[in-house]
Amino acid sequence: MRTPRLFIVSILIFAPALAFAGDAEWRRYEIPSSGTSVDMPVSIFTSDAGPPEGGTGRRFFTEDRRADLTVQSVPNPENDSPATFLAKQRPPAGIIYKRITSDFFVVSSIRKDRIWYNRCNRANGTMNCVLINYPAAEKRQWDSVVTRISNTLRS
Repeated sequence: MRTPRLFIVSILIFAPALAFAGDAEWRRYEIPSSGTSVDMPVSIFTSDAGPPEGGTGRRFFTEDRRADLTVQSVPNPENDSPATFLAKQRPPAGIIYKRITSDFFVVSSIRKDRIWYNRCNRANGTMNCVLINYPAAEKRQWDSVVTRISNTLRS
């Protein structure tokens, strides 16, 4: 029995993405100045890109730079609620997913064939955030990674 070529090509393209979620090495990353911490798959985000713009923390890339993760503490001097803070950031139109509570907000959408995901937890005088960008075509492979990162964000 012959295996269709398209099937073989799709396995080769998505095999690394499928493997990384279950086999990732995770470590706790902490921003010392704010105490913000998160579980981070260090075997996926292997390149340290330095501090992000507009806050303290770090930005990381996959080796092939197809995805990135930013962990940061953003000043919130007026101690705005998550809803007010988000509104002041003027998020782009077309947000596909939005959840806002008194403690955090999550927004996500697609731009230029890439999913962007942003979660910020409210702390005293800061919003502690994770921002993740990855190819929309790999959404299913990234779901468990994004969920773990998001659920482990602590202030």
